[in-house]
Amino acid sequence: MEDINTADNWYYVIVQNPDTASEKILGFNDEKTKEKFLPAFKTKQDAKSCFQLLPKDLFKEKYDIHAVIEEDIIDTAKKTGHQVFVLDETGHILKPLG
Repeated sequence: MEDINTADNWYYVIVQNPDTASEKILGFNDEKTKEKFLPAFKTKQDAKSCFQLLPKDLFKEKYDIHAVIEEDIIDTAKKTGHQVFVLDETGHILKPLG
């Protein structure tokens, strides 16, 4: 699936261990601010580019990029105590969601 143009409320997220019982949206903890956040991206290409820069364990975990509607991302974030930030391809925060 390529970039979604039909609605502005869809974002791409990185899913850890897709299609398993331990599937979850990849989240991070900022060591400086102690904030927990889920990264989201407006394009699949931004997600792919930024994924290369993000810390991850490629030996133990599998990852995939999925398109998810904004409300579902925000609901997941609330349940796990995370915020959601839209990032660009370099990992800079463009805006918060929710």
